[in-house]
Amino acid sequence: MEDVFKKLQILQDILSEKIKLEQDIQEIPKILVTQEEILSRFKRSFVEKNLEYEKTRTAEAEFRNLLAEAEALREKSEKYMDSVTTQREYEALEKEIRDATEKEQQYRKDLQREERFLADLDGQLKETNALIEQQEAELVTHRAGIGAEIAEKKAKMKALSAQEKELTANMDSEVLFKFERIIRNKMGRGIVAIRGGVCMGCHMILPVQFANNVRQGEEIVFCPYCSRILCYEETEDGQEEFFSIEDSGSLSDLDDMEEEEFEEEEEEEEKVNVDYEE
Repeated sequence: MEDVFKKLQILQDILSEKIKLEQDIQEIPKILVTQEEILSRFKRSFVEKNLEYEKTRTAEAEFRNLLAEAEALREKSEKYMDSVTTQREYEALEKEIRDATEKEQQYRKDLQREERFLADLDGQLKETNALIEQQEAELVTHRAGIGAEIAEKKAKMKALSAQEKELTANMDSEVLFKFERIIRNKMGRGIVAIRGGVCMGCHMILPVQFANNVRQGEEIVFCPYCSRILCYEETEDGQEEFFSIEDSGSLSDLDDMEEEEFEEEEEEEEKVNVDYEE
């Protein structure tokens, strides 16, 4: 059995590495999909910003035309000022100049605002376009290397499978099936030591029969709590630790616990039914 436990320790490393490679192979295409989604988001943002840019450029052109018209009207009114002969004409012309000047000032402010906004959008468009180009380049590189990367990992898995087959040639297939399932469910740890009657996988105190069976090393024993395979490990001073049934319990204790839990569930169910009927 000592040889079997050594093989299981080696097999644990092989299976853990295989599972990691399987996960990597599954994740590689997902990374590609994520990059494509990021690129799509950048492109949508570019289109939205470009529409806003065109809208702002149209507004900027309109304010530029309005400003030019207001300036032309003011200049024309100022020229006529020298030819005014009556007070009424003077006051009317002065009002035209004042109104044109006010509009000119307002249109200039509006134009400056749109120009600043336009410059800001132009910077955003250039930045987004640079991100799109960068993401597209990364996608091209990733697509080119994704096949080789997956092929490399599959080759490693094939080599590990060959080691696994050689290692498990004469081992119980049912034990191997359970062992692999445990490793997948227990984060790569399928076989753990028992120290002082405690499972080092789940840190639960085990029944004394389990501790004795593991110490004897005559059969494969699974932890009743975490299902991992248990192997005996001596303490640091090389001496075995012995425990009484009162300290660690027994297999019958597990049965008692299950019966008590079952009885409690029945009592709770009966109580619920009575409350419902009332």
